[in-house]
Amino acid sequence: MDLMIESFPRLLNATKLTIELTLLSLFFGIFVGVFFAILRTSKNKIFYFISYYYSYIFRGTPLLVQIFIIYFGLGQVEWIRESFLWIVLKEPYSCAILAFTLNTGAYSSEIFRSAFETINKGVLEAAEGLGLNKINTFFKIKLPIAIKQSLPAYGNEMILMLKGTSLASTVTLLDLT
Repeated sequence: MDLMIESFPRLLNATKLTIELTLLSLFFGIFVGVFFAILRTSKNKIFYFISYYYSYIFRGTPLLVQIFIIYFGLGQVEWIRESFLWIVLKEPYSCAILAFTLNTGAYSSEIFRSAFETINKGVLEAAEGLGLNKINTFFKIKLPIAIKQSLPAYGNEMILMLKGTSLASTVTLLDLT
């Protein structure tokens, strides 16, 4: 019983860190995901290939490797150590957030891309018939439909991100998982 009472404050701190890592990564990752999903559905070949390879690389490599490259690898590059980026990249917390954000952003981009592609063409034609411009069509029609379509898959991504935060311990962040 004494051990439980002694450990409780540490468990609370670890729980707080786990929740912070998860929520911040998901928050930033959703913006990264929507951005790259828009690029992926673009007719511009350059934008398409940039988003394709971003998704391919970050979904195709283990999260642990990504954390190691960001935390240990980027610090080996001299111009990064001499730039303003080093202020952020020398801290394990910000490196973990960056790695988790880029990882969940890649998975989210595929989730949102598929949701954008499932939107019925008739709905988009109706928006055009009503005289909505592309920006209004995106924010008032495409994005709400895509969010609704992607919720089940994005819920799974949220759970995977929570479980993935356990890898933060490899860069000296002791969280709950």
